[in-house]
Amino acid sequence: MHSLIIASLRKSAGKTNLIVGLGRALERRLGYLKPFGDRLLYRKKRLWDHDAALIENVFKLETSPEDMSIGFDHSKLRFMYNEESTRAKLAEMAAEVGAGRDLLFLEAGREIAYGASVHLDPLSLARHTGAPLVFVLSGDEGALLDDATFLRRRLDLAGAAVRGLVLNRLADVEDFRATHLAAVEALGLPVLGLLPDLPELNRLTLGFLAERLFAKVIAGEEGLQRDVRQIFVGAMSTDAALRNPLFGKPGKLVVTSGDRSDMILAAIDGGSAGIVLTNNILPPANLISHAGEKGVPLLLVSIDTYETAKQIDAIEPLLTPGDEAKIDLLASTVRERVDLRALLGE
Repeated sequence: MHSLIIASLRKSAGKTNLIVGLGRALERRLGYLKPFGDRLLYRKKRLWDHDAALIENVFKLETSPEDMSIGFDHSKLRFMYNEESTRAKLAEMAAEVGAGRDLLFLEAGREIAYGASVHLDPLSLARHTGAPLVFVLSGDEGALLDDATFLRRRLDLAGAAVRGLVLNRLADVEDFRATHLAAVEALGLPVLGLLPDLPELNRLTLGFLAERLFAKVIAGEEGLQRDVRQIFVGAMSTDAALRNPLFGKPGKLVVTSGDRSDMILAAIDGGSAGIVLTNNILPPANLISHAGEKGVPLLLVSIDTYETAKQIDAIEPLLTPGDEAKIDLLASTVRERVDLRALLGE
């Protein structure tokens, strides 16, 4: 069985997306662990990691998401485990989850240092398990070169094997290949793949948005898988909104108070992906019915328009099990642009 630790130096580099793409592209029986969960979900009175739940659902794994992580809280982990018992627990989990599998992914925490105090940072995982590290780096050209240089020259990699790098979210893959790739390769770190920035992956779905806002869906449930392409805050007059070029674009999410019937009607008829109704105000029944007929989701939240817009802006677009088009896109991109044999060490 192959084992790989997927890690990054910075937050939100694309580790989970890479694992999903690799899992689909390789078409092998896989297992998955997220030893230190950092994207917590509370479901059915149980705590688990969002990424673990995603992988379990997408690949129909037999392991429950809550059994894919050792823990979620630094203080509890420091109380329950020392370095040796952490090593033993990891070995036990890897043997159980990896049984009968061709490939075991261990996903590290959000950043290179995350989990260091509880022996669950990427380098500790590599030393505990003997599995090689694949680092996902993303950002502009300068950040990528900085990260690769820091990884090679500043980190103590003793006892931790680095299989290579996957450079993610490149604005122009061919330009990077021609201009910067040689500088990265000169560091002695194999580059396993160059992945382009995929705008589709950076879009929120309405269903994911509703979940994160704790919104009540009062119409248009069939449209919850729709992507949001841009956000429009409807705090001005309807006439002013209609003169705004952004309001005329399809796929927008309109955020407005539930008592703005004129704005809501214009948004329903204006090709909106969905509408967030703020201040916990229900619009008239005829507007709710009209939205349902048009298949435009109406999401009701209790907070005001300004705070709702702030919350939406802070939401990180994460992959969800229903995002089949995005998952297929990841698989095809990974299949085309990652050296899979080199990544597996074959």
